[in-house]
Amino acid sequence: MPSITVEPCTFALFGALGDLALRKLFPALFQLDQADLLHADTQILALARDAGEPQQYIATIENALRGYIDAKNLDEGVMQRFLARLSYVRMDFLQADDYQQLAGQVAGDKCLIAYFATPASVYGSICANLARVGLVDRTRVVLEKPIGHDLASSREVNNAVAQYFPETRIYRIDHYLGKETVQNLIALRFANSLFETQWNQNHISHVEITVAEKVGIEGRWGYFDQAGQLRDMIQNHLLQLLCLIAMDPPSDLSADSIRDEKVKVLKALEPITAEQLSQRVVRGQYVAGNSAGKAVPGYLEEENSNTESNTETFVALRADIRNWRWSGVPFYLRTGKRMAEKMSQIVIHFKEPPHYIFAAEQRPLISNRLIIRLQPDEGISLQVMTKDQGLDKGMQLRSGPLQLSFSDTYQSARIPDAYERLLLEVMRGNQNLFVRKDEIEHAWLWCDQLIDGWKRLGDKPKPYAAGSWGPMASIALITRDGKAWYGDL
Repeated sequence: MPSITVEPCTFALFGALGDLALRKLFPALFQLDQADLLHADTQILALARDAGEPQQYIATIENALRGYIDAKNLDEGVMQRFLARLSYVRMDFLQADDYQQLAGQVAGDKCLIAYFATPASVYGSICANLARVGLVDRTRVVLEKPIGHDLASSREVNNAVAQYFPETRIYRIDHYLGKETVQNLIALRFANSLFETQWNQNHISHVEITVAEKVGIEGRWGYFDQAGQLRDMIQNHLLQLLCLIAMDPPSDLSADSIRDEKVKVLKALEPITAEQLSQRVVRGQYVAGNSAGKAVPGYLEEENSNTESNTETFVALRADIRNWRWSGVPFYLRTGKRMAEKMSQIVIHFKEPPHYIFAAEQRPLISNRLIIRLQPDEGISLQVMTKDQGLDKGMQLRSGPLQLSFSDTYQSARIPDAYERLLLEVMRGNQNLFVRKDEIEHAWLWCDQLIDGWKRLGDKPKPYAAGSWGPMASIALITRDGKAWYGDL
């Protein structure tokens, strides 16, 4: 039996027939049910405005579950139990009258979890309508990103929700924070003196954070062209990873203690002025190329594209943190679409020993790296130097890994999807893995300066071939500091 207990709740999913709900959220809820982590009395409401027979939409959800969950991990008995929990409710989220039927579906003594898989522009209206039918006091709301497109619009959305819900019942999702390896960052850093005593500017040379995608915009032109890679990835995912790497030890593992330390990092980020953009930031846009052995179109050739668009599909930048721990340590962030491979990883580069005693030609080898892989294969690898084997090798050095691969080490256990962990923590009322309002605002404040600088300079994204590692300028960004992106071929 699981050691975690979860109280019964009503889980109301707004936007239940959208891609996110069908591809990620319903499969995550099913896996929680299959792991006996949903209370027997928990019910799930699928809310959407499509008219038709409810069973038609239940069948759509079942088909999605069978399509996105491996058959060998799908128990038919659990499937029937899960479908029995599920009800479809037709609603127009902007019509107050439609919320009466929602209220009728919610038992008075249960917690209501309202998950907004909708555009952020309707979050405020949904909250106002929930309040009109008395569904506030026992409700937790879950907000999907993006929350706004800049600091001002972000505040507008957050303030609209805050009129009805206190911060303690607002859960802002960043699915990267639910990944097993990201969670291990806390344990790795603060439970191991081997790392925490070395985790500063005295011992670390520089840090890389790369989130690369092989896919293009996947039919999301309307959304993506308004956002771009900086808003879509840097402002949330990569800055959250940076905070977890760079933050000081929290006083305890409570949600606010952890989030207080992350905010300190965001406040300490050195501003990048318009005059520094050419040396510190590179933005790119993919052109036609090859991916997985097939010719693929450029961004401006995608379906429904605006051929005059200057939206970036790639960003690389150098971030500096103005505090004692990280003084002089550059953080290189890179993310893009249509890149050479799908990869999310953090690389911590440690400094060389101050006194070198081995053969001069081997000196370039002397480097310890901690490599934290988030995808496609989650795991942690520490690159260390050892003597090569053999009587004829002398004191010849070689670099090799001390490695923890989650899939190899825990062969009998399925690695949970990030959304499974996040949904479970919402049900438990634990905010550790969720983003606080001031985190969102400080991240936008830093990113807005970059966007404003690009506008002032009329900066256009640099082209890069689909299937490559981005514009050549992104290589120059790091090589001018005497460094190189780890693992690029």
